[in-house]
Amino acid sequence: MNLSELNIPKCKNFSGYKPCYSYENCLQNGCQHENDQTQMGIKILIISLDALGNVLDNTPILHAIKRKYPVSTIYWITMPGADKILLNNPLIDKTFTWTDEQRMILKQIEFDYVMNADKSDYACAFANEVKAKKKLGFLLNNDGKIIPANEGAMYSYMLGNDDQKKFRENTRSGVDIIHEVFDLEYEKDPYVFNLSAEEKEFISTYKKDIKYDDTKTYVGFNTGCSNLFPNKKMTIEQHVKLINILVKESNLTLVLLGGKEDTDRNETILGMLNDKVRSKVISTPTTLGLRRGACFMDICDIVITGDSFGMHMAIGLKKYVIAWFGLSCAAEIELYGKGEKLVPLGLECSPCWKKVCPYNLECIQMIDLDKIIQLTKEFAGKK
Repeated sequence: MNLSELNIPKCKNFSGYKPCYSYENCLQNGCQHENDQTQMGIKILIISLDALGNVLDNTPILHAIKRKYPVSTIYWITMPGADKILLNNPLIDKTFTWTDEQRMILKQIEFDYVMNADKSDYACAFANEVKAKKKLGFLLNNDGKIIPANEGAMYSYMLGNDDQKKFRENTRSGVDIIHEVFDLEYEKDPYVFNLSAEEKEFISTYKKDIKYDDTKTYVGFNTGCSNLFPNKKMTIEQHVKLINILVKESNLTLVLLGGKEDTDRNETILGMLNDKVRSKVISTPTTLGLRRGACFMDICDIVITGDSFGMHMAIGLKKYVIAWFGLSCAAEIELYGKGEKLVPLGLECSPCWKKVCPYNLECIQMIDLDKIIQLTKEFAGKK
């Protein structure tokens, strides 16, 4: 065989480095395993880099892509750390991380579609550079300004540039909107977040360690949020008040959840409880990483949380979610009928998306703790 006779298989398993299967020569004999799952078909690159919650919130598009393009290869590029969200995802063929080497590889591939979900300078600049027959989402123009790449992206683009529309008029969820951005049909598909066999075994062992009782309702308190928007947090005193009231319910077991940034916060909450109450609260480890955090959350039936990555994780794990909102937009979150949103009523400054509050965090002070208690008891009663 000479160079002119070389016929490179359009197969997901073929790399050009070694045989796809031992002692099978695809170059000489052709692909022996050809089917809809192995053929590359339509090649799609998804760019979703920023904010862990947004990355998870964008995973429902995978269902719609596979409906529209059953024979397809889907690549997804995201930030290091966020790639852990996409592990064990059967709808993604390969995950790339935001490094020079990985971007260099992607810029050598010619895609049918590039779908950029992020309105950031660097994501849009990268979308400009990638070769594709069609680009959807957001790009940069010649002045370095973010622009919509297609008509479907116009609503999302205008929403970001119009506070009245974003804060007061919009009633559509972000999941709904991102489908429109990418010219996909929205059918309320769920998030895609799958635990591995090892993680399921870890959960099973952990349940034995804590003497898990499936006759009880496990109530998780996701106590923190990212440091980017620290004012999404309920106060420590509010958490303590909720715990002191709910711990009296014999059918409830309370669980503290959080990431490494919440370690000190959770210890402070525990320290403010008396010995009797503290002994009835499970404090899960906060420093073992995102995937282990998901394992600890998975033991819960209910997750009480602000608008944070923890909230999105609870949605991805299909938990009943009680979420409060202050600075962010409640309408943009899809709970899939499994939960309640608590929004401060009559507060003109909310939502605002400000990092510093000039009004003493009224939206947090107004969180309806009685409603949280009521919803928790009602859910537990149904179980």
